Amino acid sequence: MAWSIADVARMSRVTSRTLRHYDEIGLLPPAWIGSNGHRYYEEADLLRLQQILLMRELDVGLREIRAVLDSQVDQLAVLREHHQRLLAERDRLDTLARTVDRTIAELTESKENSGMTKINRPENLFDGFERASEADAEVQERWPQAWEQTQEVLDTMTAEDTERWQREVTAQMIRLAEFMVAGTPVADPAVQTELDAHYQGICRFWTPNAAAYKGLGQTYVDDPQMRANFDKIADGLAVYQRDAMVVYAEARLS
Repeated sequence: MAWSIADVARMSRVTSRTLRHYDEIGLLPPAWIGSNGHRYYEEADLLRLQQILLMRELDVGLREIRAVLDSQVDQLAVLREHHQRLLAERDRLDTLARTVDRTIAELTESKENSGMTKINRPENLFDGFERASEADAEVQERWPQAWEQTQEVLDTMTAEDTERWQREVTAQMIRLAEFMVAGTPVADPAVQTELDAHYQGICRFWTPNAAAYKGLGQTYVDDPQMRANFDKIADGLAVYQRDAMVVYAEARLS
């Protein structure tokens, strides 16, 4: 069964113009083009569009999305991963909603009874808020000056700067994943060139020495949140990048 571009636009709420753009950049070509020049999409194309839209919700750039999708072999596993992340985010938002609801109820009851607002259990004010990752905590504890410098730089970045930086980081992770999948050793010059770009990117915020750079790489593996960010690109990427960072630190920073 196939659907016209108008059908897909209606079902997905993505404009026909956007679908044509996805075709032009090679992100979502149609299954075939009819004699009338209209694009037609099959089930596999709809599944690919769904993954594109999921990653767009995660603020991944179109170029990075294409690289991820073109390297995937198990679409079911990817969908399961997206499903788990969406369920976790749903649960977090539900908790936040309950937190606000409980706070409103406590403040209302307290004010009605005494004319003053009072929170009975202040620890409940913070249920559902995202916690700082272990990696953030470790950097703050082990390298407080680096943490302060990083926060100062982040405070000066506009939303556009932040989005551009995030996309650069994602693109670099994808390039390293491609090396890993190809079986390229971490000491390979091409991999180390990527690590040099990674190190220079870190230096925009703070300048780690060899020990600090190795320690940062270890947090990519040890911190569950950081590791998940790497491994959602490719399973094992956190370990691969950590090992590459060790080689770079010993060769260039020692």
